[in-house]
Amino acid sequence: MSSQSRRRNAVVTGLGVVTPHGIGTDVFWKTVKEGGSSLAPVGKEGCEHLPLRIAGEVRDFDADALIEGTFLVQTDRFTHFAMAAAQLALNDAGFGRADIDSPYSVGVFTAASSGGGEFGQRELQKLWGQGPRHVGPYQSIAWFYAASTGQISIRNGFKGPCGVVAGDEAGGLDALAHATQAVRRGTDTVVVGATEAPLAPYSIVCQLAYPELSRSDDPQRAYRPFTTAACGFVPAEGGAMLVVEEERAARERGAEPRATVTGHGATFTGASRWEDSRAGLARAISTALAEADCRPEDVDVVFADALGVPEADQAEALALTDALGPHARRVPVTAPKTGTGRAYCAAPVLDVATAVLAMEYGVIPPTPNVFDTCHHIDLVVGRARPTELRTALVLSRGLMGFNSALVLRQGSVPSPE
Repeated sequence: MSSQSRRRNAVVTGLGVVTPHGIGTDVFWKTVKEGGSSLAPVGKEGCEHLPLRIAGEVRDFDADALIEGTFLVQTDRFTHFAMAAAQLALNDAGFGRADIDSPYSVGVFTAASSGGGEFGQRELQKLWGQGPRHVGPYQSIAWFYAASTGQISIRNGFKGPCGVVAGDEAGGLDALAHATQAVRRGTDTVVVGATEAPLAPYSIVCQLAYPELSRSDDPQRAYRPFTTAACGFVPAEGGAMLVVEEERAARERGAEPRATVTGHGATFTGASRWEDSRAGLARAISTALAEADCRPEDVDVVFADALGVPEADQAEALALTDALGPHARRVPVTAPKTGTGRAYCAAPVLDVATAVLAMEYGVIPPTPNVFDTCHHIDLVVGRARPTELRTALVLSRGLMGFNSALVLRQGSVPSPE
């Protein structure tokens, strides 16, 4: 990395969220801070007979009010979420067309795990029920993992570096790493994040092969990581988009950095045994801390991956001990996603947005529905914990063996020369 790229800090200036808790950071943060849960029986038509009973569903999303009709007809629900969240993030950052020096100065990166399953199912039903003449031309693009990146770029006229991480759940943090690298290499602004919509019948059937998926029919017991009653994870819709900018460019237009992305690490340990993720996650954490020039004792809060599988939870707790040493027993750990569900690639991005808010408000949100922890970590449960937060560590693992860690610092930090 050149000295010039080291002087370019990647700072977060805007947040946009679409979640089971609601639309926008205000309603989302209020529920998260209070430890609320939006897990409920699956309400999607055609899912009544499926063994997945509980999910985190976005129930108050009006696509017609948020997305132009020309985009609605050619995109899936997961892209509707992404476009809405991106606009919320841009508004939150105060970033408008007048702030674009050149369309090539703004890029877009997203991550996707499930793609456009709802759109794809609808078109396939038309194919088999009515024939190929009834299948629309947008079937070729609406299901595609890169659809959200493309449509956000087209809608806003952004022509800078663009990409999609079509991968496992850890891809959400990897997309943020790509955005950070783009900023360090010369791009002024990147819209980055992930949204998912995996609750159509076809999408759910595909997920039923995951042994980690919770089959519980009790919303308060379906997703309880780090407990003896852990029985898997609950899937969710929604996600988050962020505006990440080069710090000087942000300040020149009057925007204050809310957080700085300072370090990232990623590894792959394979889809074999969850015990094997221990070493890979610990290595990802150590790599992220080293890039951030951060000591283990500097970490003020950990946003856990929190899969809800006993072997995976144990591996995560041990990975924290391996990477953070004695500090692992003292640092507060939280998993607000137990109140929204685990939205695949979008889950860690939503954790990043939550971490930014937590550092701003000086409050660690609790882990909903969890009280009787059985691992040697300081899991925040019950009530939010007020405390000064300067550094947050966000963790994510994918079902196929990907591990990722991201370090955030509050506000701006001095650039190493």
